[in-house]
Amino acid sequence: MKAFHTIASAGIAALCAAALSTPAQAQSKTIYIGMNGGAMEKAYTSEVLPEFEKTNDVKVVVVPGTSSDILAKLLANKAKPQIHVVFLDDGVMARAVSMGVCQKLDDSPELKQLYPFARMKDDMGAGVQLGMTGIAYNTKLFTANHWAPPTSWLDFADPKYKDKVVFQSASSSTFGLHGFLMINRLEGGSEKNVEPGFTKWQSTVGKNVIEYIPNSAKISEMVQTGQAGLFPLTPTAVGDLQAKGIPVAYVNPKEGPVLLLVDECVVANNPDPVLAQKLAAFMISASAQSKAAVAGRQIPTNRQAKMPDSMQQQLGNLDELVKKVNVVDWDVINANRPQWDARWNRQIER
Repeated sequence: MKAFHTIASAGIAALCAAALSTPAQAQSKTIYIGMNGGAMEKAYTSEVLPEFEKTNDVKVVVVPGTSSDILAKLLANKAKPQIHVVFLDDGVMARAVSMGVCQKLDDSPELKQLYPFARMKDDMGAGVQLGMTGIAYNTKLFTANHWAPPTSWLDFADPKYKDKVVFQSASSSTFGLHGFLMINRLEGGSEKNVEPGFTKWQSTVGKNVIEYIPNSAKISEMVQTGQAGLFPLTPTAVGDLQAKGIPVAYVNPKEGPVLLLVDECVVANNPDPVLAQKLAAFMISASAQSKAAVAGRQIPTNRQAKMPDSMQQQLGNLDELVKKVNVVDWDVINANRPQWDARWNRQIER
């Protein structure tokens, strides 16, 4: 009898525990967001997303990948997507919207707090992180050669930097493409006319380039070996390198940096559109963007967000800076990118 009583008591306890846990488990939801891995994912998962999870009793799972990888996932599952919200580089986001994988953002107070350029046409997406491609340089190398910091995009063509310029490939890197388009503009071209850039590249910037690299992953090594002296990069990426002890600094060229947004959109036909809209609004809120700035040096697009003093010192007055950024036409770029890429690979990196 005693054994039976013990077993019965254990069974009742287990049933009670199950009964108590079932409602909580039933209420818990999971929502998925696609974004770059690495530093961005770490910043959001550690400091930003927990606030949303707590407020909404939901688990937010990051699906990491490059913008191109995430877009490929969306297209492969367009009829029944599993991802609710995505972060994409602005050029890729323009393609995503044109391919019908995004739905319009709900009107919200947070949208009205953004810099005007951070709201995509018809509110099909919104900038969640402000970036800009400017000039980064090797401070150790510049000090050793008694060179003043660079000030212009045209400095990439200065003869004193021969074999010290590293340029990301314009056919595979947004940084490289931005650099090329600014040189093209300064030579009299535009997104609708890239002939000046291609025609004059080899006699200007090209003669100083020691190596074209597919992305920025090799920059750290090349700075430390003294090979890389000057290269296009963002202040956030430079901050990441500085945090690792790499001797680099960032400057905004006098002609202005190039706007580089990370945009978000709510995925069309996602499994929980109401919750997805709430997450999208949260991500562009002053609270979320202030936390992202502290955790990962993410530059806010919300004008009411706050940045740490170190970022303020590096960037200066953000309201003034954004007035000087150069905006590129991604619709024109995406329409012509295959031809440009082929020409770049054939003519510049041959």
